[in-house]
Amino acid sequence: MKAHERLLKYVSYRTPSDENSDTSPSSRCQFELAHELVNELKALGVADAECDEYCYVYGHIPATPGKENATAIGFCAHMDTVSDHCDHDANPQIVENYDGEALPLGDSGLVLDPEVFPHLKELKGRTLITTDGTTVLGADDKAGIAEIMTVVEHINEFEHGPISIAFTPDEEIGRGTAHFDVARFDAKYGYTLDGSTEGEVQYETFNAATAKVYFKGENVHPGSAKDVMINAALVAMEFDSLLPAAERPERTEDHEGFYHLTAMSGTVSDAALTYIIRDHDASKFSNRQDTIKMAAKFLNERYGEGTVKVEIKEQYRNMAEVLESCPDAVENAKKACHKAGIEPIVIPVRGGTDGANLSFMGLPCPNIGTGGHAFHGPYEHISIEGMEKGVEVITALIKEFAK
Repeated sequence: MKAHERLLKYVSYRTPSDENSDTSPSSRCQFELAHELVNELKALGVADAECDEYCYVYGHIPATPGKENATAIGFCAHMDTVSDHCDHDANPQIVENYDGEALPLGDSGLVLDPEVFPHLKELKGRTLITTDGTTVLGADDKAGIAEIMTVVEHINEFEHGPISIAFTPDEEIGRGTAHFDVARFDAKYGYTLDGSTEGEVQYETFNAATAKVYFKGENVHPGSAKDVMINAALVAMEFDSLLPAAERPERTEDHEGFYHLTAMSGTVSDAALTYIIRDHDASKFSNRQDTIKMAAKFLNERYGEGTVKVEIKEQYRNMAEVLESCPDAVENAKKACHKAGIEPIVIPVRGGTDGANLSFMGLPCPNIGTGGHAFHGPYEHISIEGMEKGVEVITALIKEFAK
């Protein structure tokens, strides 16, 4: 089975994770795909494939004779998708010999436009898999799963060292490694297949935190409110105005960090803002957290102690701290790209992967591109040719470590 055929099968499973759930996994639907993957792995000869109580799928492929002492490596991808644009089943559209022009997404009224997504011009002539404009596609990260499974299908066609496999739940809500068993995975290096353009080799992620900011107001009759009322919703707006407007996702790129307001609610009495804080540089990341705290301090001094309360929770750190001491993990991935006939694209992840936490858990774990684009929304798409290159890169990487 081809990688894209597997992708089309896997995206028929709707697997949104749920950030409001306290369970592990956060949504039971992820088990449906997990059990299917276990069955497929067993059918492909991965005898110990198993899904644990937390919805983590593990499997191991022993080395070919004579390669038992080769470096053990593993591959990971996540089964969940974002919950946005995921209220009904995906309806993938296949576009053969894409002409490089604006492409309507079904009858949704949305258009995949090269003016908005310039990389589309580079996909001219390829076969695209898109959404119908009403859901996510789910290539993030079922394309990674499909490419790993395709390599597994052909693993006996070449020599290789010990190979580990893991498929994880809840990556999209930052809990993908909450119950990951590094010892059970049993590899020196891992690779997440969770990147975009084929050929991407990423060993830098953001340092990441969430900040929840709560505002307490004083609500009185507006006719007698002078010098008494404190409008929590307006204080929340004032808080946001104290953060640098130029340091938002839509105004930053490359290694630049940001503050991203992701949710807001408010009345006169109570209000709340939720931010994600990101920066590749550890000191700048710390400064961003201090800026949030200083804004709260300033407003508490203006309106009274207890008006503003801040809760900051760190999520993951920049895996470059670990991977810079593991040069062969990154260099062999670059060599694999060359062997597959593509130039490696070494860029920072403007986000995070399971590999960020895994690297600090003792499993150095770079990220590799799958060929997909515009994740997390109805413009998500991937090319069949990009997926095929992804399979070639994984295969070449396995061979590189088996030398």
